[in-house]
Amino acid sequence: MERTSHPDLESGSTTPSDASQADSYEHTHQPEKVDSVVSISEPPDGGRVAWTHVLLMHIVFFNTWGVVNGYGVFQDYYTKALDRPPSDIAWIGSVETFLLFGIGVASGRATDAGYFFPVFYTGVFLELLGVFMTSLGTRYWHYFLSQAVCMGIGNGLVFCPALAILSQYFKKRRAFAVGLSAAGAAIGGLVYPILINRLIFHEKIGFGWTMRCMGLIMLVTYIPCLFLFKPRLPPRKTADWIDMTAFKDVPFIFFTISMFFAFWGLYFAFFFLGTFARDVIGIAQPIYLLILLNGVGVIGRISPTILADKFCGTLNLVIIICLISSLLVYCWAAVRSSAGLYVFAVIYGLVAAALQALYPAVATTMTPHPSKTGTRVGMILFFVSLANLTGPAISGALIERSGGSYLGAQMFAASSVLLAAFMALGARVAKAGWKIRVKV
Repeated sequence: MERTSHPDLESGSTTPSDASQADSYEHTHQPEKVDSVVSISEPPDGGRVAWTHVLLMHIVFFNTWGVVNGYGVFQDYYTKALDRPPSDIAWIGSVETFLLFGIGVASGRATDAGYFFPVFYTGVFLELLGVFMTSLGTRYWHYFLSQAVCMGIGNGLVFCPALAILSQYFKKRRAFAVGLSAAGAAIGGLVYPILINRLIFHEKIGFGWTMRCMGLIMLVTYIPCLFLFKPRLPPRKTADWIDMTAFKDVPFIFFTISMFFAFWGLYFAFFFLGTFARDVIGIAQPIYLLILLNGVGVIGRISPTILADKFCGTLNLVIIICLISSLLVYCWAAVRSSAGLYVFAVIYGLVAAALQALYPAVATTMTPHPSKTGTRVGMILFFVSLANLTGPAISGALIERSGGSYLGAQMFAASSVLLAAFMALGARVAKAGWKIRVKV
């Protein structure tokens, strides 16, 4: 009788017949395994779910950066209502923006660890609580605690985790996806200032009810986000809150410093354009300048990202736009007419919006693996938060010490953005060398 071969259980070897069966099994099931790995590691770069997350991130930008970009209307209102110097009022917006970025270290790491939903839901709750508590405020410290601290923490718990989730769905078209989402900041920067100006100064329903209307808009728009956001990658279960390898990553270091300098000077116009228009140029209703500054941002956030994805790369475009932005702020010092100020608002609104979209898009690429995106982006945002905390306050102090002259603050803002361009160039050289025709 012919003997059938069996595997040697002790040695682990296999006879020819079993080997062929094993090969056949491996050959049959290997594609499934590869497909599974690809589906987890490779972003879809499109599709219904991915583009739904772009819409959800658009809403997040609308309710976080939209409020920050429209802070000029609060700056103008608080300065008159509270009879405080501009530098004091600027601290409210500065701390709110600082916390929006600064909380990113904790919220980004928690997102990578699988705690996106508790973090995001808590952030939405704190944002709404801050808005409604602001509606009850009557003194400076009331507004500082409710708008700067409570809303700021809420913004930070919402923004960085949502950005990390969006980046999981895109790779080649990531800049466009982030730019399309960031257009929500421009729309929010239009809607909220117009709402506040209309209800307070025209309908005269009072600041309290105006803020409650603002809170209602936030609540309604956040409802889809609470149910449709969905992390694509599995949690990264490690104890590290900071990725220490980032400190040896030269492009990461140069880029983080570049973003710091950019945001140190970028928001000077968003905070002080209205007061400059009223105090220096003599424009009675500077709200329309702020609306224009934010309105053109819809184009400024989308168009450059398309250009970056198709032709030159996001980091290359950041360098060019930083140089243009710096030059514009230097030229702002020579503006002496309302027509010139409106022209400045349009052009600067375009380039500043482009930087606001491109910098977060580049930040999501400064990671060796998608599972570390939240941690790395959080580290960048925390460092940049220090710029947002001190930049507007320094500008306000320079204006106050100069007896109302904006020249020193304008030079400070322009020089900061110019330094950002040089640091971005350093990141580009460290990443791709001195070759000009490289898409980075």
